[in-house]
Amino acid sequence: MKITLLTVGKTDKDWVRQGLDIYVSRLKHYILFGIVEIPELKNVSALSKEQIKNKEGELILKNIRQTDDVILLDERGKEYTSVELAKIIQDKISYAGKDIVFVIGGAYGFSDAVYQRSNSKLSLSKMTFSHQMVRAIFAEQIYRAFTIMRGEPYHHE
Repeated sequence: MKITLLTVGKTDKDWVRQGLDIYVSRLKHYILFGIVEIPELKNVSALSKEQIKNKEGELILKNIRQTDDVILLDERGKEYTSVELAKIIQDKISYAGKDIVFVIGGAYGFSDAVYQRSNSKLSLSKMTFSHQMVRAIFAEQIYRAFTIMRGEPYHHE
């Protein structure tokens, strides 16, 4: 069982990378966890938003296996509390037995093909966050989910 955070674009902000590294190192105590960063497309000024989404979508799909449980971080996804997210992850680990891939798309979102391949969508908030910041925020939420599952004192209700 492995959890992967698949992102479009590199984490190029030092402060985001530092925060992300903290939670990645903590998560390794609970589960195999990795980050796959798909490089941003080059020379896209002549492309439409739809063309960019489709090209990014092809790269996303190349990094997903047929057996993966794919969850998109999407503004139209369902919002969960941290406790609810912990329960979802626990259920997936306990019953599904599939590797989980959480996907953070590019600036314009996901292509139709990626939506069709996904198993579900979740939203961190009704607010919009930069794609850079979402990486650290969501890694912290996955870490928080594991501490909740283990009854550790990190999360307070």
